[in-house]
Amino acid sequence: MNIFVIGHGGHSKVVADIIRTYNEYQIVGYLDNKYEEVQIINDEFCGPIRAARQLIENFTDVKFIIAIGDNKNRKSIVEELSLTFEYYTTLIHPLACISPTAKIGHGTVVMPYAVINADAVIGNHCIINSCSVIEHDSRLEDFVHLCPNSTIAGTVKIREGSCVGSGATIIPNKTIGEWTMIGAGATVIDHLPDNCLAVGTPARVKMNKKVNAG
Repeated sequence: MNIFVIGHGGHSKVVADIIRTYNEYQIVGYLDNKYEEVQIINDEFCGPIRAARQLIENFTDVKFIIAIGDNKNRKSIVEELSLTFEYYTTLIHPLACISPTAKIGHGTVVMPYAVINADAVIGNHCIINSCSVIEHDSRLEDFVHLCPNSTIAGTVKIREGSCVGSGATIIPNKTIGEWTMIGAGATVIDHLPDNCLAVGTPARVKMNKKVNAG
């Protein structure tokens, strides 16, 4: 399978490492708006994100993965390209532990040593980072980002676009609103509203406004 990685920064290096664990996958290039036109660099196609549709016509069995940490940017790219789900691959590192009853959406990346337990549901274009834990019956909507070592207890709901910082914990049965940012090391013991920043132990809302959740 030919894969184009959308994004060519630090996060794309981690995603590329996961792709290389699959013998049947081959990275054929990177799409990033730092490139003005399609070109060959180190035997790989590199070009602007808008070139994705052109490349679909030139390659057989081609898939894309968005390797950009910022949740709003990932959503913007998905909307810009308007590709059907069949063109996005889902990447799961072989050292991740995934329950057979968990469900994982299109375009989502699961990093090494992540744990996704029974009947958890992960949306499309999410990032489940290294050593993060998602317990039973939790639900993550589209474009959610879990940073390394975050812990999501059972029956938690995280709505679209929210980000859980490194080492943060959400206790069971809580709901996190849309496009909310939970700071590193925070402990969430209450429901959180949309579009807020919550930090500390226990977590307290510091601001209520739209934030970039990357």
